[in-house]
Amino acid sequence: MKKLLVTSLTALMMISCHQQQENPLLGEFNTPFGVPPFEQIKTEHYMPAFEEAIKQHNAEIEAIVNNPEAPTFKNTIEPLEFSGLLLSRINLIFSSLTEADTNDELQAIAKEISPKLTEHYDNISLNDKLFQRIKTVYDNRENEGLDTEQMKVLENHYKDFVRAGALLSEAAKDSLREINKELAMLSIQFGDNALAESNAFQLVIDNKADLAGLPEAVVAAAADEAAARNLSGKWVFTLDAPSRIPFLQYADNRALREKVYKAYISKGDNDNEYDNKKIVSQIVNLRLKKANLLGFKSYADFALDDRMAKTDENVNNLLKRVWDAAVPRAKEEVADMQKIIDAEGGNFKLAPWDWWYYAEKVRKAKYDLNEDELKPYFSLDNVREGAFMVANKLYGITITELKDVPVYHPDVRAFEVKDADGKHLAVFYTDYFPRPSKRSGAWMYNFREAYVQDGNEVRPIVYNVANFTKPTGDTPALLTIDEVQTLFHEFGHALHGMLTRCHYPSVSGTNVARDFVELPSQINEHWATHPEVLKLYAKHYQTGEVIPDSLIEKLEAASKFNQGFITTELIAASILDMRWHEITEAKEYDVRQFEKEVAQSIGLIDEITFRYRSTYFSHIFTNDYCAGYYSYTWAEVLDADAFDAFIEHGIFDPATAKAFRENILEKGGSEDPMKLYRQFRGADPNPDALLRSRGLK
Repeated sequence: MKKLLVTSLTALMMISCHQQQENPLLGEFNTPFGVPPFEQIKTEHYMPAFEEAIKQHNAEIEAIVNNPEAPTFKNTIEPLEFSGLLLSRINLIFSSLTEADTNDELQAIAKEISPKLTEHYDNISLNDKLFQRIKTVYDNRENEGLDTEQMKVLENHYKDFVRAGALLSEAAKDSLREINKELAMLSIQFGDNALAESNAFQLVIDNKADLAGLPEAVVAAAADEAAARNLSGKWVFTLDAPSRIPFLQYADNRALREKVYKAYISKGDNDNEYDNKKIVSQIVNLRLKKANLLGFKSYADFALDDRMAKTDENVNNLLKRVWDAAVPRAKEEVADMQKIIDAEGGNFKLAPWDWWYYAEKVRKAKYDLNEDELKPYFSLDNVREGAFMVANKLYGITITELKDVPVYHPDVRAFEVKDADGKHLAVFYTDYFPRPSKRSGAWMYNFREAYVQDGNEVRPIVYNVANFTKPTGDTPALLTIDEVQTLFHEFGHALHGMLTRCHYPSVSGTNVARDFVELPSQINEHWATHPEVLKLYAKHYQTGEVIPDSLIEKLEAASKFNQGFITTELIAASILDMRWHEITEAKEYDVRQFEKEVAQSIGLIDEITFRYRSTYFSHIFTNDYCAGYYSYTWAEVLDADAFDAFIEHGIFDPATAKAFRENILEKGGSEDPMKLYRQFRGADPNPDALLRSRGLK
């Protein structure tokens, strides 16, 4: 029997070694810094790799569960933390590509593997023997001699298992498993539908008169898009932000602006094969059912229990405070634009598809500022180097391009990040241009988390993805101010991921409370347009001339411009998210009617719609911002107050930067977020800082 067992194990090891040789996802990555060998990974490698990694993860969990020794942090929590690293690595690569460079084959694999992964992680979270070991350690935590990070890791695991259903009856656990599987599949379908709807629309213009008002660069980009779609000699506009927003901002043809605008806000709501209305209703009902199973009256109660805000009352109080300041300003902005419409002899009332167009006219009239004057100073390479320069001046890090590193798409660039002492900190990828294989928006994530295992420090592999204006002809990518701020924003997330000094992957980098994670990203935006910083990187792409003081002054004067609109649509979307997740009754919801009732209840003015309508609100229906979109506003209280500290001492003050790095960026989720904030700031954040930063107070 023993000989047979040894023979079987040897055979399994041989099979595993063979799989590793054949499948690049399963072996060591023999690449610079251990980055993914993208050029070797083929679509057919993913499913076998997932299946093998799930087997290995199960074996690691069984080893913990069957350990005959009494449960301790060392023999239970630590091995749990470092279990499943292979599966995590594969999933990080796969999920990253399904977001940034997907195709039909990857989407099919996602639908196949998603329920399997959900079942796998449910099997772990609902493993009673494993939970009992965790509970034993948790109950004995004061006698374990744990440091602060270890205590937080232990508390997180215990709470995560409870929130995952560890205390439920077997029947309730079975129900929860089915809910989780169904939610996983619905989220994938929602995202696929939203992407398909975006890709399905194109505005083809063949009459040059319909381009009136559009800047040369926008027209050139539309011509390039048309050529790429075999429509040479015409112009094509899409729903990607770099195409859609300039069209709404500058196109004189009001009927075409309306067409583009309505196509965007009706994504997922066209009663076709990509319609998301039923999926929205199914998701919110399933989330309610899950929350009820776990002892909460609504999904919002369940979600917020694990965040800084804690209760929907706290969230709604903040949103109302900002809403009450923003709406009157938005109404003033409407009046300003209506005056221009009337003066021009327009016989119509301002509509949502007019806002960008007439806001641009108001900006020009009030501040003599045309964004086309600014864009030549914001070439993508200069802006990116500006973000790198700020990080160098604040934290001493250096970032240099890597030419010998595999990338998953030709648009992607890779960089090495080193600390002030020359020590390697991270690999950083950028992927900045839109394409049909990429979902909309901008985001940061990892191909590898940072952690320390058996004394060996593993540093992160981080990436930023965006959908910025593309180069046209000999002209480089020239960014709008919004795109400049987005680049700095996402790089702020990247810094959070790259500078972490945590030992355990579950609390490393951006693994923090949802309403804390936006602090590092949003505070980084403040440097983007600060006059002192602009002088460092905003240089004309043709002449190298530094942006003149006259333009900086105009930019500063206009910095609070249109904040009524910007804030109102942001808060409206946050409220819509909360209302979906505050429901306490499961039923078939009419999505359009639900949105209408929410808009009426808060007094959303007719000229503004939700930033994201429910049918393409991917933050809350495909990502984990559900009952959490408010976190941008919550974190803005923190970031506005935190930047005040830099203003008080100097925007590159070494002591302030050191305190922010050590207490916020390096700590990840290893301590209570408010405690970390107080350690940095020396006090609680002042909510008035947010209103001041938006010019609403």
